[in-house]
Amino acid sequence: MHICASLRRIGVGLACAIALGVLLGFVIGRIKAIEAALSPALQFLRMISPLSWMPIAVMSLGVGDPPVYFLLAFAAVGPIVMSTAAGVQQIDTRWVQLGESLAATHAEMIWHVYVPGIAAHVLTGVRLALGVLWIVLVPAEMLGVSSGLGYLILDTRDRLAYPELVAVVLVIGALGFLIDYAARSLYHRFGARPMQD
Repeated sequence: MHICASLRRIGVGLACAIALGVLLGFVIGRIKAIEAALSPALQFLRMISPLSWMPIAVMSLGVGDPPVYFLLAFAAVGPIVMSTAAGVQQIDTRWVQLGESLAATHAEMIWHVYVPGIAAHVLTGVRLALGVLWIVLVPAEMLGVSSGLGYLILDTRDRLAYPELVAVVLVIGALGFLIDYAARSLYHRFGARPMQD
């Protein structure tokens, strides 16, 4: 039950971060003026630990899942934005020129040029984000929730059930390893493929 609760929160936080991070990273990578305007603010926010926002998240969103989702999404969005923007900027301009010369629509350009071109970078950002998410998850789940691995750490400590506490720590490590392995496999499956005609 606790593992499922934690994985659900990771999934929601990562999904929100991908939706926002890929869009924002694409815009930053494509438009120099927006990059110049937003990069200092993004770098500033990236240097603030996500856990610093815990009191503000609780005051604004209350206790329960919403502040946990916010903290996880905030922690994950930075690496995805930076990786996506870098991927867009490194796309071979000849592919873009070819698409434009063939009168490709915006949708066709995105699907056939940009998506294959940035896939490896986005997946790298997702893998980095998952590492950060897994670290932030445990303290974030101490914000008044009644399930999850972070909650279970507090519960075993309060019950002085130290063998259970050690077991939970080992489970956290094992799950983190498996999640990273899955992210690496996904990268090698989809991100490492060359761009197709």
